[in-house]
Amino acid sequence: MKNHFPDLAVLLGRFLIALLFLGGAVQKGGNPDAVIGLLAAWHWPGWLVWLALLFNALAGLALILGVWVRCVALLLAGYCAVTSLFHFLPDDPWQMTIFVKNWAIAGGCLVLAAHGAGRWALQRDN
Repeated sequence: MKNHFPDLAVLLGRFLIALLFLGGAVQKGGNPDAVIGLLAAWHWPGWLVWLALLFNALAGLALILGVWVRCVALLLAGYCAVTSLFHFLPDDPWQMTIFVKNWAIAGGCLVLAAHGAGRWALQRDN
């Protein structure tokens, strides 16, 4: 009998990471002003919130469906690294927790990028 735990773990991992990004897309759409404020503090244009929303939504869907997982996961790792900088506020423990969380998510994305979508995906990578 085959051990399906690795396949199930990769599928569940993809879903959990995807939910974070899908939730981020919903959050950006529901309250774009919060992100626009973060962007403005760095002198970045507020319209980037809409690109981030689109990227979050499409990347989350790609992970759930299991398409282009290696590429999407690598892009998400970079996205997490860049967005972590917005939260690097050493005097604010809450923001530092988000900073570290972003790096942890980047690590999970790098594992997906290295190992691929797993067995249960619409597009299996080799």
